[in-house]
Amino acid sequence: MNGLTALQGALGKGKLAPATRERIALTMAEANGCDYCLSAHTYTGTKFAKLNETEIDANRRGTSNDPKAAAAVEFARALVAARGSVTSGEVEKVRVAGYSDAEVLEIIAHVALNTFTNYVNEALDAEIDFPRIDRLAA
Repeated sequence: MNGLTALQGALGKGKLAPATRERIALTMAEANGCDYCLSAHTYTGTKFAKLNETEIDANRRGTSNDPKAAAAVEFARALVAARGSVTSGEVEKVRVAGYSDAEVLEIIAHVALNTFTNYVNEALDAEIDFPRIDRLAA
């Protein structure tokens, strides 16, 4: 748990905007099928990152209505789909969108962090203590 909280703290001080971090968390929760994280990040995305319903829906589908954020979210989703083995073109696309190499690494770290918390909450059947959000139909 110390490692988890240290990673969360470090990423909280990173360069990615809080809204982008929430967008990544939403796409990860949907991709990994984590009901707890989907509910939690829909709540925090709305209340704290000020994401609207249309944006949250786009994030859950693996994109964003903001072009720069879309590159980060799509890259995160590609990482999950390819289990990390993304193409150099996918990495270049996120760089062209305006993300530095450090920010690309930060996106990868957010994918890892969210995958971990998604798996923990699903494996331990965490009680959802936020307004419940159901996964999108496959």
